Amino acid sequence: MAAVGSGGSTAAAGPGAVSAGALEPGTASAAHRRLKYISLAVLVVQNASLILSIRYARTLPGDRFFATTAVVMAEVLKGLTCLLLLFAQKRGNVKHLALFLHEAVLVRYVDTLKLAVPSLIYTLQNNLQYVAISNLPAATFQVTYQLKILTTALFSVLMLNRSLSRLQWASLLLLFMGVAIVQAQQAGGGGPRPLDQNPGAGLVAVVASCLSSGFAGVYFEKILKGSSGSVWLRNLQLGLFGTALGLVGLWWAEGTAVARRGFFFGYTPAVWGVVLNQAFGGLLVAVVVKYADNILKGFATSLSIVLSTVASIRLFGFHVDPLFALGAGLVIGAVYLYSLPRGAAKATTSASASGPCTHQQPPGQPPPPKLSSSHRGDLSSEPFLPKLLTKVKGS
Repeated sequence: MAAVGSGGSTAAAGPGAVSAGALEPGTASAAHRRLKYISLAVLVVQNASLILSIRYARTLPGDRFFATTAVVMAEVLKGLTCLLLLFAQKRGNVKHLALFLHEAVLVRYVDTLKLAVPSLIYTLQNNLQYVAISNLPAATFQVTYQLKILTTALFSVLMLNRSLSRLQWASLLLLFMGVAIVQAQQAGGGGPRPLDQNPGAGLVAVVASCLSSGFAGVYFEKILKGSSGSVWLRNLQLGLFGTALGLVGLWWAEGTAVARRGFFFGYTPAVWGVVLNQAFGGLLVAVVVKYADNILKGFATSLSIVLSTVASIRLFGFHVDPLFALGAGLVIGAVYLYSLPRGAAKATTSASASGPCTHQQPPGQPPPPKLSSSHRGDLSSEPFLPKLLTKVKGS
């Protein structure tokens, strides 16, 4: 759900985020800077530890837990966490929370139903991650999974009419080349592998996961930027659908086995650690995007790849040969290049094309009246926000 937070927290801040960002740019407090680097450090550890912990839990000898039950439990925990955060926002008033949820979830049922699509895709993506990590080394999966940057960029161009700079297109090409090299090394048999692992199935699963991640993230971003709901409300709604859809997937894929052996069959402290880590990661990205920026987030992703590779060498006897090192280096470089900001000329061109609000006022004419906060709230409730607000909020 890394694409949820990143697409949602900026938009979910609402129109107030526009004025807040324009008040005193570059004057962040010391507390804000601490939160920025703390959140990034936690993201590095969380990204690497999630891949390693899933790999560890899925390759332990003995009874293997059902991946579909772990997906359902992660959705339940994320939903409960969002519910507690909304409860805290209502200052512990149960009545106010109940009225708010009734209005947001049931009365505005059309907005709620829009989230069924990304929720279905995220549930599929989470299940595919378990398949991929069960059949690929942790470091190989971590590198290949960065293809989600490519799929997200392509869906952003197609669905949000975004444009990419030449540097970004070049970085996407480097990303594809790096992943191809890593997969070539994997297909070439870079060391012995367990008999029950199928690298071909792992590759198909990770590519499908990247496609679903890109589409769902862009779709969810489009929904969030057309609504005034908070990111916690939207994640709660996603959790409701995700739990229901996860249970349907559980029944369809492993229903008989779960009924015979039990929902928590094979659960160990390591499995519970995976579930908690996955639920925590789905909410962490929102905090990172709020307090950090894309460049630092790119660094965090690169560091998590390095960390998971080093840990795989120590924990799973993973062998790093020159071909893997070359591919991983290209991917890390591509992630960094893609996160670099555009030049001032590009920003100016983009701003001038964003709409009539950016045109200069003719001489002798009075300036247009400023929108009040209530008007800005009405603007945010339109089906999809004007392009100007999207640009200002850093999407």
